[in-house]
Amino acid sequence: MRIFRRTLILLVILLFAAQIVPVDRKNLPVDPAKDFYTTEKVPPNLRVIFDRSCSDCHSDQTRWPWYSHVAPVSWLVANDVHEARHHVNFSRWANYDAKKRDHEIEEICNEILEGDMPDSKYTLIHRGARLSQEEREAVCRWTGSPHQ
Repeated sequence: MRIFRRTLILLVILLFAAQIVPVDRKNLPVDPAKDFYTTEKVPPNLRVIFDRSCSDCHSDQTRWPWYSHVAPVSWLVANDVHEARHHVNFSRWANYDAKKRDHEIEEICNEILEGDMPDSKYTLIHRGARLSQEEREAVCRWTGSPHQ
């Protein structure tokens, strides 16, 4: 019983100590002229889908929920956002050359058809971010992907 109590106290201390580890949750300024929606002329119905299911991770306009401020979950959330932004960032879309933009548009369809996006960790908590079959098909039609 003593070992259990000491272990529990140690875990609580470690959890509190973990809160002081800095986590980068900043959103950089966005130039609307360079974002995905302006550059690609995304239709309003698809913009709703992208905003709901993609933009929190793939843009510089992340909405950081309360749990993204509590370690160790904050580490996971911040890491996922940084990796997603590194892969493709809707806020910096115009900075990509035409070849990369074309490739990423095709990948959008591939990722959602394979079930890789939106990320299952994200949709576990954000159930509204899940895409219906109709939404998947609409996105793929817009991308012009032959994989629909």
